[in-house]
Amino acid sequence: MPIHLRAENGDYAPNVLCPGDPRRAAYIAETFFDPGYRTVNEERGMLGFTGTFEGAPISVQTTGMGAPSSGIVFEELAMLGVERFVRVGTCGGLKDGMQMGDTVVGLSATAEDQTPLRLAQMDSYAPTGTFTLAETAAGLARESGATVHVGAVVTSGVFYDPDPTTFARWKRTGHIGVEMEAAMMYTVAALRGLEALAIMTVSDLLEESGDTSRISDEELKQGVDAMMRLACRVAVS
Repeated sequence: MPIHLRAENGDYAPNVLCPGDPRRAAYIAETFFDPGYRTVNEERGMLGFTGTFEGAPISVQTTGMGAPSSGIVFEELAMLGVERFVRVGTCGGLKDGMQMGDTVVGLSATAEDQTPLRLAQMDSYAPTGTFTLAETAAGLARESGATVHVGAVVTSGVFYDPDPTTFARWKRTGHIGVEMEAAMMYTVAALRGLEALAIMTVSDLLEESGDTSRISDEELKQGVDAMMRLACRVAVS
């Protein structure tokens, strides 16, 4: 039994949604899983649930914020036999023309945080998601009428960045969003031979000047709900 996910083999479905927030994990299970799901982890408040989505096995497991915390969870999920990670959460939008609540599919994740580099034992690394999952996510998003952006994201280790030039630098190199876990997830998946994809809702628009604007709570809920429904379908595809 792993140290932080106090579960046995078989407690998790092969396909796991991975939000950072434990309350979001509980909300996903309550809102999108079929009736009859069960709790499989409560250790350290890192809530995990297993059930079905439209009859297909699925789990959701809290990862916490940032690469160090999420990396522990991804490693332990792999130990427990999980085959596919789908990160669900929010990101800052860097691409021109993005709107609050848009969906972002992270095709690759530049590791600005050093933790994935330490695990990969490389000086520089931009791990990729699973292309077939990205293709499925983009197609399903467009079918639903959502605005979806597919491209490279940055996994940062700093939320309150004191450098006002950071956003411009990331944008100049073609990144469309910034978040804090995808590069870690993609690195663990690559090392363990697993599938992974990060799907996110734009919660902030990041300007080259360093200024930011934040989505309203109601807009965020609408965008996140649409993204999570999409993520459930991708997870069991």
